[in-house]
Amino acid sequence: MKKLFIKVIWAVALLTVMIMPSCKKDKIFFPNDQITSEQVYANAQGYKQAIGKAYAAFALTGNSGPTGSGDIQGIDEGASDFFRLFWCAQELTTDEAVVSFKDTGLPDFHNMSWSASNPFLQGLYYRSTYQITLCNEFIRQSTDDQLSKRGISGTDADDIRHYRAEARFLRAYQYWVLMDLYGNPPFATEDDALGAAPPKQIDRKALYTYVVSELQAIVPAMVAPRMNEYGRADQAAAWSLLARIYLNAEIYTGTADYANAITYSQKVINAGYTLMDNYTNLMLADNNLNNSEFILTINYDGNQTQNYGGTTFLVHAEVGGSMPVSSFGITGGWAGLRVTSNIVNLFPANPTVSFPTNGNPDTRAEFWTKGQNLDINTITAFSDGYAVTKFRNVTKTGQSGSNPSYEDIDMPVFRLPEMYLIYAEAVLRGGAGGDMGTALGYINNMRNRAYSGTAAGNISTAQLTLDFILDERARELYWEGFRRSDLIRYSRFTDGSYLWPFKAGVKTGTNSQPFRNIFPLPSSDLNVNPNLKQNNGY
Repeated sequence: MKKLFIKVIWAVALLTVMIMPSCKKDKIFFPNDQITSEQVYANAQGYKQAIGKAYAAFALTGNSGPTGSGDIQGIDEGASDFFRLFWCAQELTTDEAVVSFKDTGLPDFHNMSWSASNPFLQGLYYRSTYQITLCNEFIRQSTDDQLSKRGISGTDADDIRHYRAEARFLRAYQYWVLMDLYGNPPFATEDDALGAAPPKQIDRKALYTYVVSELQAIVPAMVAPRMNEYGRADQAAAWSLLARIYLNAEIYTGTADYANAITYSQKVINAGYTLMDNYTNLMLADNNLNNSEFILTINYDGNQTQNYGGTTFLVHAEVGGSMPVSSFGITGGWAGLRVTSNIVNLFPANPTVSFPTNGNPDTRAEFWTKGQNLDINTITAFSDGYAVTKFRNVTKTGQSGSNPSYEDIDMPVFRLPEMYLIYAEAVLRGGAGGDMGTALGYINNMRNRAYSGTAAGNISTAQLTLDFILDERARELYWEGFRRSDLIRYSRFTDGSYLWPFKAGVKTGTNSQPFRNIFPLPSSDLNVNPNLKQNNGY
């Protein structure tokens, strides 16, 4: 059972579906609510439900298409979950994943042939702008003047001020998504009047400055690390996003800032998080319980968040062939997702076939090999490419989740090992304020867990290189939504110096065009917003 705040989120799930933005014509950022703000924000409970709605936008699906008709054209509602869309863009474009599904626009990811009309890229764009819309409205309604006008004071007012900071965090997070994937999106805040002119475009460098300053500004108003309700952002979440953004500062602005990447990753590391004992327990149905390394999560519940996105997508789509569905807490798989040989080959040889770790000395190598070919000859054949067993809808004791059709697995947005890896990479790239000894200690701490609590996987200072960090990020974080951004930072995404099976649609891999390092703005938005200019190359 999730904690109290999560219950509140699900309590407003129906409200979330009912009160979605119309997204018609030039109103991408402007909701068309059937319930007035005076009704929603009449009391403290209304504010908690409203911030719950903003969080729920991560995990629920609904009427978020550009026409307001229920779905993005070309994808069904089950595929319109935020994390499923984000995952497809971040993983299917890389060496970490291929998919057998032939949905319109989906094969374009691995082929690197997407266009401005790709329905999945449109869906992600509208999901992000939708959550921004919700946050803008909450921020607009939660000023001290608004609280005073509604007779809200004392502890209730203090709680709402925390919610307001969290709404600003959620907005900053989604602007980071747009900055990372689309570069130069439309931009609106609480200061833009509802129903006014269509939002203006912001360039990537200016958006970087805004997001960084916004995150720095809200930290004092947020709850201290590890003191908030499960599923809510705290100061460590803001620091984590800052560390991630600073690591990629050179990509976003042309100017590196590895010193701040070190500063903010260190803040998180020092905040009291610790690694869980067993890597294979991280992505299970009860991963919300006693979890000491998750900093912020998207929360899923088999009985309350019933859609085919999020971890329901990851579990069902990774299972097929000879894989025992009961071991995954489901009644049947979709036979879709696999991993390429590039990722498998980053792990030590696995001489035996067992479940779930396949006898690999590195327990993070959670692959299913029986009946699967390591090499991919046909992307649409599920048997080509090893399957992944990382996500399973069972508890640590082997009990099935609450529902075999929908998963209970929470998806981490930030977890401690990413901060270890950011610190180490930033040190290796010359960032001030860190040191190699500390970086090595963090990496070996993580690898010690991976090698069942032994030093068998520990590395030396000489082995701690930038190439090692890129590989280690894949070993630790694969299928968690990082790979595209990582490869871009290392100049290996579209470049021909690093290839993987069927990269850019060629069996042995080939280079793609550099402009594909960012995605196009959706043609559906360009058609109705004269302020927008398409990204170069599209």
